[in-house]
Amino acid sequence: MNNFNTKVHDIKSLKELTIPINEDIHLFRKELKDSLRSEVRLINILTKYMIMRRGKHIRPFLTIFSAHICGKPTANSYRAAAMIEMLHLATLIHDDVVDEASLRRGWATLHKKWKNKLSVLMGDYILSKSLINMIKLKDFEVLELISGTAEQMSSGEILQIEKIFRKSVSEKLYYDVISRKTASLFSASCELGSMTTTNILKDRKAMRNFGQNLGMAFQIKDDLFDLLARASEIGKDVANDVKKSMITLPYIYSFRTLNKSDQKRMNTIIRMKKKKPKIIRELRNLIEMGGGFDYARKKIDDFSNNAMAAIKFYEDSSYKKSMIDLVVFNVHRTR
Repeated sequence: MNNFNTKVHDIKSLKELTIPINEDIHLFRKELKDSLRSEVRLINILTKYMIMRRGKHIRPFLTIFSAHICGKPTANSYRAAAMIEMLHLATLIHDDVVDEASLRRGWATLHKKWKNKLSVLMGDYILSKSLINMIKLKDFEVLELISGTAEQMSSGEILQIEKIFRKSVSEKLYYDVISRKTASLFSASCELGSMTTTNILKDRKAMRNFGQNLGMAFQIKDDLFDLLARASEIGKDVANDVKKSMITLPYIYSFRTLNKSDQKRMNTIIRMKKKKPKIIRELRNLIEMGGGFDYARKKIDDFSNNAMAAIKFYEDSSYKKSMIDLVVFNVHRTR
């Protein structure tokens, strides 16, 4: 088991750990660009803006890595990677509208620059393009996996909104939410890599488990950023979950461990409609006192270990090493 106390100089950057798939990344990006191209000039302007503020592309990279571990990437592997990224992009655009977020990856969000109506329509356009890519794969199993994943993601977001109105949120319910809204797409990304190569059940299960556990660790890490980071560090709005009264793992654990007086204060803060920086700092201090941040970090380590265990039986290769490095990268990432 890894305790992830890795020296800083041993942690590979995303650029370093993706060196083994540099040629594949070129093919994936071409597929993505071609898939998003339109005869409508405004759509191309919006697409160019989104590509300029390109994210980490972790999900499509996972599709490519998984394809390499299980066999050899095919044209469908790159189509699947592009489809995954389009599905992710569409979700982000819609999320930013719902959350009224002003920053994403250090840039103004689409709805901040072009208003809600155009943003929602652009999200719908990208979603429709991902469906076209899905059909091009000509595989009913892939269709079933992706449609199920899309349903999981949207139901997870709705479940998260529903739980705001509950007086208490359990750790189990929190895991259910993040499994649906985040881990499901990580899981599908990896499983698609195996489906577009060997399509052997053992490979699919291993890749699915790897992606599921990495996705859980990834979301808990993001939830820590929401409470602890500055906007300049992570390139998006901070304390957004707190401002929207979203309850995440650090809060849930701390609430269990604190005394009645502190619990009452935490409940008062989370229910406030407007939360000033001073109030958010107070909530951070209460969570720190209750051990919530340390507990969340421990759970990140647990899920990360589970991810690495899922692929341990594969032969050592640069691709397997990169997938392990990606797990470590997530544990230590600063944005």
